[in-house]
Amino acid sequence: MIRLLGVGKRYGDAPVLTGVDLEVRPGSVVGVVGTNGSGKSTLLRIIAGLSRPSSGTVTGRPRVGYVPDRFPASTRMSAVAYLRHLGRISGTSEVDPRALLDRLALAGGPNAPLRHLSKGNAQKVGLAQALITEPDLLVLDEPWSGLDPDAHEVLGEIIAETSARGASVVFTEHRDERAHAHATEVFRLTGGVLRVVDRAARVVLRGSGAVDLPGVLATHRDGDHVELTVAAERTDELLLKALSCGWSVVRVDTPAVRP
Repeated sequence: MIRLLGVGKRYGDAPVLTGVDLEVRPGSVVGVVGTNGSGKSTLLRIIAGLSRPSSGTVTGRPRVGYVPDRFPASTRMSAVAYLRHLGRISGTSEVDPRALLDRLALAGGPNAPLRHLSKGNAQKVGLAQALITEPDLLVLDEPWSGLDPDAHEVLGEIIAETSARGASVVFTEHRDERAHAHATEVFRLTGGVLRVVDRAARVVLRGSGAVDLPGVLATHRDGDHVELTVAAERTDELLLKALSCGWSVVRVDTPAVRP
């Protein structure tokens, strides 16, 4: 899909990224966590092909859908007119923009003027414009920021669907637990250096009651089933505790070890 090898980025004398190695495989979901100013947005712009690295190489030319952390919404167009216009420009629009906006529950509906939208609703339009071409690589900069809770759930579904059709997703996030809940691989960017975070396992249990188990990073309940995202190194500890508390183990998905 796309590979970064020894990528660095400088602005003047200030290094922003240093020696970044990253391979994004088809169907993978990569989460990058880090604080403001850590270089996350710069890294995403390089992955999206919007910025050139100062050093290192980037290989791979996937069709990219990119959502920046702030979507420009000053145009007088309506949301749906804007998306149709972008579809005509790209010549590759494959998804009905009105259906996307309806799914994301855009405030004011598809005909809402962009310049009247809140940051969260402008973010929904930004997400829709990245999806209308069904990209090979979806690049999302802090995509949950400003979204309402219902849209959080829809975004998670879209990320999973994108991965399921063999495309890839790279997103940035402040919160480790959210990154682990949606990503197949999680990295931390600190001082311009990218390092892999201990990967997570997914455990599905059946039972009832509160989930008070060690190593849990995220929880999703569906009836009497609960899916847990667990720090990989604490999976055995969690399973022992879960069984002793009366839970039944339905499935355990452990992260693959990369060569």
